[in-house]
Amino acid sequence: MSAVSKVVLGVTVVLSVGTVAGVHIQQSRLRERLREGVARDIERQQRKEDNLRLLQEQIALTKQLELERDRMLTAKGPQH
Repeated sequence: MSAVSKVVLGVTVVLSVGTVAGVHIQQSRLRERLREGVARDIERQQRKEDNLRLLQEQIALTKQLELERDRMLTAKGPQH
């Protein structure tokens, strides 16, 4: 085997191993990003549920406050 053939074979092996390693690393990163995306989606859904719960609580409190205000106004009677 000539020196040029050995160099070509070596370069080819190094490039092949580098390509395979690069693909595996890229797939690992992609899998990790997908897992993080799922975790972010779950967190986003929980925040949305919390926000809806808080909104419903505020609506209920507003209605209660308006009822109390209306009772106070009717209890005082007309002010002329």
